[in-house]
Amino acid sequence: MATFVIRLGGKFNKIGEKMRAIYPFTAIVGQKRMRRSLILNAINPRIGGVLIRGERGTAKSTAARALAALLPEINVFAESPFNDDPDASETWSDWVKDRKANNGDLAVEPRTVPFIDLPVSATEDRVVGSLDIEKAIQKGERHFEPGVLAAANRGLLYIDEVNLLDDHVVDVLLDSAAMGVNTVEREGISFAHPARFILIGTMNPEEGDLRPQLLDRFALSVDIRGIREARDRVAIMERNLAFEADAQKFLADWAPEEKKLADKITAARQIVGEVSYTSRELIAIASLTSSLNVDGHRADLVILKAARAQAAFDGRKQINDLDIALAAELALPHRIKRGPFHQAEVTVEQISDRIQEITDNMVGEGEGETEERPGEEGEPSPNEKKK
Repeated sequence: MATFVIRLGGKFNKIGEKMRAIYPFTAIVGQKRMRRSLILNAINPRIGGVLIRGERGTAKSTAARALAALLPEINVFAESPFNDDPDASETWSDWVKDRKANNGDLAVEPRTVPFIDLPVSATEDRVVGSLDIEKAIQKGERHFEPGVLAAANRGLLYIDEVNLLDDHVVDVLLDSAAMGVNTVEREGISFAHPARFILIGTMNPEEGDLRPQLLDRFALSVDIRGIREARDRVAIMERNLAFEADAQKFLADWAPEEKKLADKITAARQIVGEVSYTSRELIAIASLTSSLNVDGHRADLVILKAARAQAAFDGRKQINDLDIALAAELALPHRIKRGPFHQAEVTVEQISDRIQEITDNMVGEGEGETEERPGEEGEPSPNEKKK
């Protein structure tokens, strides 16, 4: 059996070290859509990430870093550079499988959720990792240098100015985010490890946009602008000055709110896989996207996943029309090309009206089926699979 040798770089050795003070998520003023999109991805990382577009100084990177601080610690194999989950054997990396096959004793330890900041200059090898073919031939060992995807597994991968990143690298990242696994193959030698992470991309549209094919791959999208209300702008200044003056005191003052939100996210993560939906809601989602001329079917799946996460966040195990509307508000803006919302901001009220119109027509046509479909997180429901 081949031997796996993992070379640990400095980035991986630093995981778990005490980080500098992070501005509290709950102290961010306004930007409700952005905060909600991040929370929904934290509840169900399989939603597929979020693209945040907006001018400079609108708390995009602050919110992304603050989200990571809200998430509970994860259990990992102590020496694993891939943050392998001891309780999810189906996702184990080849490194863990080899250790287990050789009866290796793998200790388990808690680790803070990783937050990985990807530089715009990153190359494909830096992202996916690399195999040393020469040593594989000479010694019969697979030497794998872990990349960014290994470090980001079960954490957050943040890309600032994602529109300036090489398109091929963006493709690789989005493919890994969708598949949940990273496989590196060179000269007939391969290595695989889990790559499940919350992908957060930010950009300033004034510096150029993403290609439509890449734009669609981001599950959710939020366009944000600077806050115009004078009182809110004053609150932003006051809070930032207080944080800069005494970060520890500021964090302590906001700790109750942070814990309240963190507990709510944790509780939602535990029940999101149990959130059910009916045929009526599936028809409403499909009719909504169809009526807005949305290409493909990715939007339908994203809306369903986000709606289930929204219901879980509210402590419910059944989605409703408002959950669908809130999810569609985040899933549709970057996918709509034609129709009544073209070049206009999609609002919850507009979507709610459209859903109500659709459901009224369904009732009139006798299609108000309400068969419950439980399903599992990120997967089609059992009833759906039978069809």
